[in-house]
Amino acid sequence: MNTHKPTEPPLSLAWLIWGLGALFYLAGFFQRVAPAVMTEELMRDFQISASGLGHLSGLYFYAYVAMQIPTGILADTLGPRKLLTAGCFFAGIGTLLFALSPGFIGAGFGRLLIGGSVAVAFVGLLKLASSWFPKKFYALVAGNALSIGLIGAITAGPPLRLLMDTFPWRGVISVTGGMTLVLGGVIWFIVRDWPEEKGYIGFIPRKPRQESLSLIRIGQGFKRVSQYRNTWLLFVIPGGIVGCILTFSGLWGVPYLVSCYNLSSARAATLTSVLLVGWALGGPFFGWLSDRMGKRKPLFIVASLGLSSGWMLILFYQGLSFFQLVTVLFTTGFLSGCMIISFAFVTESVPLSLSGTVSGLTNMGVMMGPMLLQPVVGKILDINWTGGMVDGVRVYPVEAYEYGFIPMIGWVCLSVVLLFFTKETNCCQIA
Repeated sequence: MNTHKPTEPPLSLAWLIWGLGALFYLAGFFQRVAPAVMTEELMRDFQISASGLGHLSGLYFYAYVAMQIPTGILADTLGPRKLLTAGCFFAGIGTLLFALSPGFIGAGFGRLLIGGSVAVAFVGLLKLASSWFPKKFYALVAGNALSIGLIGAITAGPPLRLLMDTFPWRGVISVTGGMTLVLGGVIWFIVRDWPEEKGYIGFIPRKPRQESLSLIRIGQGFKRVSQYRNTWLLFVIPGGIVGCILTFSGLWGVPYLVSCYNLSSARAATLTSVLLVGWALGGPFFGWLSDRMGKRKPLFIVASLGLSSGWMLILFYQGLSFFQLVTVLFTTGFLSGCMIISFAFVTESVPLSLSGTVSGLTNMGVMMGPMLLQPVVGKILDINWTGGMVDGVRVYPVEAYEYGFIPMIGWVCLSVVLLFFTKETNCCQIA
């Protein structure tokens, strides 16, 4: 008689399954900021101006934002295994299309496909974390997601630039597309939605998947969360913070530093990566400190005031030494980690039953920042272009960048002002 009883899944297996999904999240961050180190190549190959480049990069964010609402529904309907596999497949196809297209339209459709497909990664990770780990590990596992994603963003800095100095950019990006397709196959064969599917005891009751969710029900959820003041304030606030980081490190920072400080593209890419390293370290720190203080608003305000000052130095003051520039970039990135407070802040501001809806809405606001700012900065650069060209690529003077960066600093300052109107939750569910 077989008396063997199922046991809880070993942590090594849980980390493996979650880690495969995390690799897809890393790939999404890589594609998000990769255009920053290939601005000259993209403008030359596709014969586009700064405005066109801003729209090409921004197509990723258009699709990403649009997918935030249906992603939660798809996760409940399909489960994380199917969702992540499909995401890898379409992201890989989109990456290959972007890399191999001879013209702007095909490349733009590729970026649109990438943004829409990688938008499912974060939700898939959260669902795997809740089903494969004990509850006491959930915050740790979920908190590691942003740091892993930012590793992908850092990889798209100096390492990518060094590869592109040796190999054609189309070949390098094509390889990343192929790797994403392979990852999708690995996820399909190894990842499972529940421990029970591999013979282990689960940590949470398995719920029947929702076959459908009406638009009326979705609309009712958004109507309810819109009745709370913090919902809309925290929709706008993190967009300014993240918008600055991803507009600078994800597109315009490298050419600005090359033009302003006469740096090589590789060295400028390294500097923008310093900003991302600071952001990766700042997120977990501010999340921990906010919980420890039992307050959201004061810490958020102080950090936002500091990062707005940092951006003013980076964007509008060209007298910094190399060491000072590195220090300011790291500090500004670190302080920008305070945006992670937005998610805890906003979920505590509405009834617990609406936490998923309001989190999705806040994440939309986060990505609205780079989605709007990247093309706007490009348009302003074109307006202030003085006619300079190098190797068939437009070269913009420092003054043009200063005008272009005004919307970025304006949104950050607006975020600071709006924070004063938020309602403190004291780290408790107040609604």
